[in-house]
Amino acid sequence: MALNGKQKRQLRALGHHLSAVVLVGSDGVTEGVIGAVTQALKDHELIKVKIAEEDREGRKASVQKLAEGSGSDVAQTMGRTVLLFKQKKKNSKIALVK
Repeated sequence: MALNGKQKRQLRALGHHLSAVVLVGSDGVTEGVIGAVTQALKDHELIKVKIAEEDREGRKASVQKLAEGSGSDVAQTMGRTVLLFKQKKKNSKIALVK
């Protein structure tokens, strides 16, 4: 599901006060990190992830791997922090605008 501009704006507003729940270390995106992100998305739907990668292109690749591996959408990338969203099928707490 691709997010449109209004939906990204809504998710950025909801995610502003959140703290990073997953930290990607110097080893990069591993299966364990993807598992942690997937579990956090099941629990919260909207999470922040902090990436320790120094290189901008490396961070971009890490964000892409995280999104693909967890089946989530990128709502925002700001420096080393990325905001990921994956809506629950049932009992979703976040109702996206259309």
